[in-house]
Amino acid sequence: MPISIVCLLATFLLFPVVIAGSNRNLKAVNSVATTSNAITANTSSAEAAASTTYDSLQLDELGLNKKAMLYAYEGQQKLEEEGLVNNPDILTVCDFSQPSDSKRMYVIDVKNYKVLMNTYVAHGKNSGLEYAKRFSNRFESLQSSLGFYITRQTYVGKHGLSLRLSGLDKGFNDNAEARAVVVHGAPYIGEQRADAAYMGRSFGCPAVPQQVASKVINYIKDGTTLFIYYPSQQYLHGSTILNG
Repeated sequence: MPISIVCLLATFLLFPVVIAGSNRNLKAVNSVATTSNAITANTSSAEAAASTTYDSLQLDELGLNKKAMLYAYEGQQKLEEEGLVNNPDILTVCDFSQPSDSKRMYVIDVKNYKVLMNTYVAHGKNSGLEYAKRFSNRFESLQSSLGFYITRQTYVGKHGLSLRLSGLDKGFNDNAEARAVVVHGAPYIGEQRADAAYMGRSFGCPAVPQQVASKVINYIKDGTTLFIYYPSQQYLHGSTILNG
């Protein structure tokens, strides 16, 4: 049989196999592309919703960094998808890019577009004076820990009504419960310290003024998201919640 005929027959025999392999590869590529598009769409949707909330509530006028809101909302959506958030209507952002004499805690009802509370919040003693600049997950560091927390149950301790927190950002705040990092009221932060060089500081807890502590705690208890923000590249690139 002439060589050309043999080659032609071989081509016809192999062609379906090549096509089948190509189809499998094409399906795999399409699957990856579909997944990627879905992730991009979800991220874009979260950013759009966060921007709408930020703009409609005029949170810029209250001093909240827009990036803090975008990251907080995006992270909350991921935690909700994982079934870790009992009450997704409430989102709390502590914006530590602001100085301690600013009302940098924002308790937001993202469902009904309301700012429930805007008040002072303390940072850790070893995180800085007027500004928090150093953060740690280590025991006895007396520093604040960045990242996402889920609020737990209340209890009455030496600071009165207090609220337990679970840190969900591995390596950044997941020692929070063991370090007894909680929300509680404190006399060293609030309007009474407005004329001081800087607000008082905690041992790492996001402490709030005593006068509003019960109100804040009752708004955010039992499974809401609390996010402590600072533009730390180490955190923003290392958080598994923001980058997972």
